[in-house]
Amino acid sequence: MLQLSLPQAMANADTVMASADLSASPEKVIAALVSKEVERWWGSADTYRMTGWTAELRVGGHWNVTVLTADGRRLPASGRFLEIEERRIVLTRRYDWDHPTLGRRETTVAYLLEPTAGGTRLTVCHGGFAGFADAAAEHAEGWARVLGWLQGYLSA
Repeated sequence: MLQLSLPQAMANADTVMASADLSASPEKVIAALVSKEVERWWGSADTYRMTGWTAELRVGGHWNVTVLTADGRRLPASGRFLEIEERRIVLTRRYDWDHPTLGRRETTVAYLLEPTAGGTRLTVCHGGFAGFADAAAEHAEGWARVLGWLQGYLSA
């Protein structure tokens, strides 16, 4: 079995960049990221889980999810798809509640998929954090954790 390196993430004043090598085809990675499949892997019992995922996978289509926290809170998030290409999906993302470091500010997430010999390299570019350095740092840590969950799910 191919040994995958741990996901990496970093942030500057405006943007978070994260990447992971995944043992699945780009098509399987996309399905895991933008379909109801997110409910199977995005989260853990001691952090939060994604529930109620819905999405219209088309440019201009909306997506919604509820984050169910370990302590029982239900926190909605939503956005819309800006670009959908074979190896790139761009969407907006917004917490529909008052996030402690970001509030309800809308950000933009780009998923970039590159086929590799062992599967796919996924790069996440999450922008829109200008003036919210603490939120950018927090989201860098979050993306490293999320990509670790995805890596484990796709390797199982």
